[in-house]
Amino acid sequence: MRKEINLLIFSLIAAAILIGIDQLIKLWAVGTLQEQGTIPFLHIGNFEILDLTYLENNGAVFGSFAGMRWFLIGIVSVMLLICLWGIIHYRNHSKLLSISLSLIFAGGIGNLIDRIFRDGRVIDYIEVKLFHFAIFNFADCCVVIGIVLFISYVLFSDTKKNNSNNKNIADGSSEKEEERENA
Repeated sequence: MRKEINLLIFSLIAAAILIGIDQLIKLWAVGTLQEQGTIPFLHIGNFEILDLTYLENNGAVFGSFAGMRWFLIGIVSVMLLICLWGIIHYRNHSKLLSISLSLIFAGGIGNLIDRIFRDGRVIDYIEVKLFHFAIFNFADCCVVIGIVLFISYVLFSDTKKNNSNNKNIADGSSEKEEERENA
């Protein structure tokens, strides 16, 4: 029980720290980057890899649902409640699951704060110059990494195997299988 509570507290503190980092970077972007527009960030010779480019996005990923502030706030809020429920309900299942849900939760909250307090616009600033890609932010990185970890958990965790073993033990079928293998 103590381990479960510690993992829950860790998950919530980690999410709070990530939200704080996201908001501090966005404050810097508004205060400094907005005036300059773009700052070269990672270049090797004439080869541009990353720039810091100020952008206010009033939509979701790749500008989808542009101008639909209240719809996005509603959808994100529901998803955040589901993540929070998962963090609390599944806190003793796996550290990987807790980390993935905490990352998704933190990134979602970071962008939700922007949608609510910046007139529906999310501050983006990371521009991949290596290939043409959307401009994004730290909160988006948290969400994407969290989703990749969550998918990894779902695909590769022992949960399904453990559940089937527990079911077999409950109905006695694992003992029968062992007898057949030994015969």
